[in-house]
Amino acid sequence: MGIFRLQSLVANAKQLIKRQDVPKGHLAVYVGEIQRKRFVVPLSYLDQPVFQDLLRRSEEEFGFNHPMGGLTIPCHEEAFVHLTAQLRIS
Repeated sequence: MGIFRLQSLVANAKQLIKRQDVPKGHLAVYVGEIQRKRFVVPLSYLDQPVFQDLLRRSEEEFGFNHPMGGLTIPCHEEAFVHLTAQLRIS
């Protein structure tokens, strides 16, 4: 992911954070293929290569238009839970 695109995504994420009841230093994301579930994740995940891959997929599918009010990640909920559990361990 290019630095400019990552910066744009982070700037967009900061705007989304202001519109939601999300703790400082966190970001709301919506995950799921059909029915989406809301997760609140630390902003530090944005630095992780595996999470950046999810962001690339999100950009390819949704661009920067996320009508749910948070980033929408096209990923199975179970896979996302497994991925974030691994990020918490490392």
